Amino acid sequence: MSVMTHVRRLIALSLLIILAAAGIARASEIRVMISGGLATPYKELVPQFERATGNTVVTAYGPSMGKTENAIPVRLARGEAADVLIMVGDALGEMIEQGRAVRTSRVDLVRSPIGIAVRAGTPKPDIGTPDALKQALLNAKSIAYSDSASGVYVGTELFKRLGIAAEMKDKAKMIPAVPVASVVARGDAELGFQQISELLPIAGADLVGPLPPDVQKITIFSAGITSSATQPEAGRALIAFLASAAAAPTLKKAGLDPFAASEK
Repeated sequence: MSVMTHVRRLIALSLLIILAAAGIARASEIRVMISGGLATPYKELVPQFERATGNTVVTAYGPSMGKTENAIPVRLARGEAADVLIMVGDALGEMIEQGRAVRTSRVDLVRSPIGIAVRAGTPKPDIGTPDALKQALLNAKSIAYSDSASGVYVGTELFKRLGIAAEMKDKAKMIPAVPVASVVARGDAELGFQQISELLPIAGADLVGPLPPDVQKITIFSAGITSSATQPEAGRALIAFLASAAAAPTLKKAGLDPFAASEK
């Protein structure tokens, strides 16, 4: 049996189990809010789910945190409707504490490491050790990082841990709302930090690699049902599919470490 055939059978089997458990009798429209860390594999997986179930998934994209107009907490605060939230686990936890998401519905999907990107075709600095990373940052003329989980860590912890917070103050900038790799690709920053899954899809930028293990920060992305969901069971079915072994290869291809794969 070929690998592709095996994957297809896993997908079909997983969907049958999911749908039987969910007891869905008719097609539903599932409204999802999702942050960029899972956007690329999500866009590949959702059509599979739609074809198998007859459901339609309507998606709004935005950061897991922050105050930009598309940020998921901001969308919810202004009353935008959603059945499913897919976002940084800590941020989903805040939504649960605020009563915007159902505590028992939370499912952890993937672990996501932070990486560094450079403009395509430019030399890749050595970032294999904390000392090498420190020197690469000191040598860089400009640095960009996101306004979501990875950027919060970089701006508030990483530079301090490396002992270069003062040197980074004027040349490292937080980038709101847009992919950091796009800023790097157009030459507006020499180095860019973000989740690897968000760096990989951007044309014109090359991944240097993940942060060294001693200073890496793994972010967990999780999914949950909103307290105001009109399609909670269909939403649970979608979450179950994204958390299944059938979805794991697509998630891994995007630079993520799915919990389903780890539990085999």
